[in-house]
Amino acid sequence: MPDLEITHQSVRDYIAAKKRGDKKTTDRIIAEVQARFATRQTDGSEAAQLLHATMHVRFGEGE
Repeated sequence: MPDLEITHQSVRDYIAAKKRGDKKTTDRIIAEVQARFATRQTDGSEAAQLLHATMHVRFGEGE
């Protein structure tokens, strides 16, 4: 994935799940991050990293 250091475990988990084609897990992680962001339990960096991963990792592309 180009030019972004991943610092959140949730984003690393999302990337791994997306690469193996696990839609249930990717959907859960997205919902959890959105809920944390909406309630200000996380800063915007987690959501930004997740967005970047969403755009740059292909579903089911493997490791």
